[in-house]
Amino acid sequence: MACIHCRAEAQPRRDGGELSTAEAFGVIDQIVDIGGPILIVTGGDPLMRPDCFEIIERAASRGLRVAFSPSATARCTRAAIERARDAGVSRIQISLDGPDAASHDAFRGVRGSFERTLRILESIQDAGLALQVGTTVSRHSIGRLPEIARLIERFGPVMWSVFFLVPTGRGEASDMVSAEEHEWAFNWLYDAAKTSPYDIRTTAAMAYRRVVIQRRRAEVEQGGGADGKASRLSFPNVAGAGYSFHGEMGMSMKGVNDGDGFAFIDHTGNVCPSGFLPLSAGNLREQPFANIYRGSQLFRDLRDRSLLKGKCAVCEYRPVCGGSRARAYALTGDYLASDPSCVYEPHGGHAAC
Repeated sequence: MACIHCRAEAQPRRDGGELSTAEAFGVIDQIVDIGGPILIVTGGDPLMRPDCFEIIERAASRGLRVAFSPSATARCTRAAIERARDAGVSRIQISLDGPDAASHDAFRGVRGSFERTLRILESIQDAGLALQVGTTVSRHSIGRLPEIARLIERFGPVMWSVFFLVPTGRGEASDMVSAEEHEWAFNWLYDAAKTSPYDIRTTAAMAYRRVVIQRRRAEVEQGGGADGKASRLSFPNVAGAGYSFHGEMGMSMKGVNDGDGFAFIDHTGNVCPSGFLPLSAGNLREQPFANIYRGSQLFRDLRDRSLLKGKCAVCEYRPVCGGSRARAYALTGDYLASDPSCVYEPHGGHAAC
């Protein structure tokens, strides 16, 4: 495939430096030791690895919750889906980036990928696996989100994961939506989440959390108790990678961000803050995963939100948001800069960069 948004170029041959099966098993053991987070097996196309199902089985046998995100290629057959299920996968994500063949195939760069994707979605449904559908928001798809939402409903997903394009790899800044369009999409998603039969999650869109809090606060103040206040807010059908909304005005838990609750391990063992922030903090052939994640300067910087610059530094939503560090880096070259995709102006004004 030649997807418009991809962080990488497809490789026709296997990389000679790719982690071996034994090394992959060792990575899994290290992930278990750090506390047993969710492991997502992804690519590229993970089905290109002949030991893909062995890796899944090893992770599941060690007690990890394993999600699987294959590409919609000819390798993703009904038999492969059932084999992944039997190996221990608890959820499969498949990407759908348009409501019809013309839009989806243009985005993915391969004719016929839309029809194959629909067949894969049906196979996942038949296999009894939890389905997560991923959609990239770009200038090509933003006007068609309602159509995509209606289409995926027929496959019974548990979650719609909406990713906002980060211009890295093949992703171009010109394919990003504007800051104002980000804000429109956040508000549309919030409204859609009220009635959707599946949860809605955003990726590389940390400011969505701010919009959810602002919208819910306004609703409570308009229709709340006698004093117009509420000590606890509910957020139906709004989910997220590592964040939830509880407590006073929903501000009690910060969300996952690049390098902050999340890490990406590439096929050669490099550990990055995410697949869309392609800076290596170390390699697993040279030091343990825990040492890299907990001790590297890059990861420590990303977890210290007092180091943020510009309006992100003074934003009252910094604890729950923090801005997309990957998008800040892609557009400014500084992973601590303000997220250029956010329209919100903090009450505290701007901080010096």
